[in-house]
Amino acid sequence: MLDLGRTCLYVTEREPSATAIIDGDLTLTCAAWLDRTLRTVAGLDAIGMRRGDRLVTSLRNRIEAATLHWACQLAGVVVTPVNWRATPEELDYVLGDAGARAVCFEPVSADAVANAARAGDIPRIAADGAAGGTLAFDDLSGYAPADAAPRAGPDDVSVMLYTSGTTGRPKGVPRTHAAERAAALAHVAQNRYGYGERTLGVMPLYHTMGVRSLLSTALISGAYVCQPRFDPSGALDLIARHRITHLFLVPTLYHDLLADPAFESADVSSVRKLGFAGAPMTDGLLRRLAEAFRPELFVNHYGSSEIYTFTVCPDAPAKPGSAGKAGINQRIRVVRIGSEDPDEALPPNEEGEIIASLESDESFSGYWRRPDADAKALHAGWYFTGDVGCVDDDGDLFVTGRVDDMMISGGENVMPVEIESVLSLHPGVAEVAVAGLPDERLGQRITAFVTRRAEVDDDELDAFCKTSGLAGFKRPRAYVFVRSIPKSPVGKILRRLLIAGEYEAE
Repeated sequence: MLDLGRTCLYVTEREPSATAIIDGDLTLTCAAWLDRTLRTVAGLDAIGMRRGDRLVTSLRNRIEAATLHWACQLAGVVVTPVNWRATPEELDYVLGDAGARAVCFEPVSADAVANAARAGDIPRIAADGAAGGTLAFDDLSGYAPADAAPRAGPDDVSVMLYTSGTTGRPKGVPRTHAAERAAALAHVAQNRYGYGERTLGVMPLYHTMGVRSLLSTALISGAYVCQPRFDPSGALDLIARHRITHLFLVPTLYHDLLADPAFESADVSSVRKLGFAGAPMTDGLLRRLAEAFRPELFVNHYGSSEIYTFTVCPDAPAKPGSAGKAGINQRIRVVRIGSEDPDEALPPNEEGEIIASLESDESFSGYWRRPDADAKALHAGWYFTGDVGCVDDDGDLFVTGRVDDMMISGGENVMPVEIESVLSLHPGVAEVAVAGLPDERLGQRITAFVTRRAEVDDDELDAFCKTSGLAGFKRPRAYVFVRSIPKSPVGKILRRLLIAGEYEAE
């Protein structure tokens, strides 16, 4: 297995004049981008970064972020991206936990860097004129190019992603060059990308989907079109202007694309392949996307930062809700919730916890300095995902939620995803999230939080559920109409905020 530094060099040798990256008015060929990347490697050398050191980045999807990612692969430095919205306290935690030797930031994250105590002791690389740096990114990339000689091997760590930390401190997920390259190759195969395709680079590079978009596009000598921060009208403009051929987004971003007034007149004819991950997609959104884009391929990818691919469904609209079968590098099982024995596999149609084999070429080997997290999630060569699901009689997996999202109402275990998919099909529903609110009699009262596309009320939605085939005990007992559904920066529903009452009712 090659490391990613050699991958970068070989891609450039193969197609030096191919367009590799577009960021606003800047367009670089493979050869020009490699030159900039090697200059950045020399800059990393100049500030004392060495093989195995961690470089924290707090950047949006821009040329500097993508260039630093590749420069780290060549230099053997471990790129450690964080959310550019991180608070000073969150950033300070990652800087300390990772043992960062430098940090790179831009104006939008300058305040967090300025107020993170540990940032004061390390080089601070400022992009786009950000205040508070010890050097500018342009200076870092202004050196004579370093030798085109990769310094890392397949077993060295390429990137350390941090989990979202919804139930505690974020956990570092170190991933080797071999695992990252295997995941990128699998992504190309499972999404059937062709030579020279173009992607919208909007999924953040602190998220596994964003990293996969960057790496897989390079493997096919394609073009990575940066969008630093998602806005639907801007995305539609980039799609039309640069003839983007495939999209790999979370469901929330697809929803926002379709909801934008500019969509009806936008030229999206170049987009032939759709892929999504990060969260389940409701049946209603699946249907609307299939009608709007008429894609050749519509892939549901289910995975995680720890192991990129669990399962893949290559025709999501054909079997709504299905996450498909194990990816080309993977095997999965569903075991009894609470079990730590991978051999306690459940029969078809019984819900349990989804587990994935750690033998996958795409797998990590354990969390960064977190033996407690390893002890909770890693058992007998398997990764226990914390997700709940079941396989049907065809062997296809259905992910029904998180173990932590399970509602117990009137003694019955209920997962929110099935209810959300049913309600999403009502023409008056724009978005929906279901959560269990405390109830003295039932334990938890199943509650649907709804944003409206058209006028609709509780009685109409309840009648819709009754005729949908949804089991009676799963029907929401209350409806709350809200202005928006709270989500994480990568589009995951934050049910805990709904339960806490942190929403704006209509």
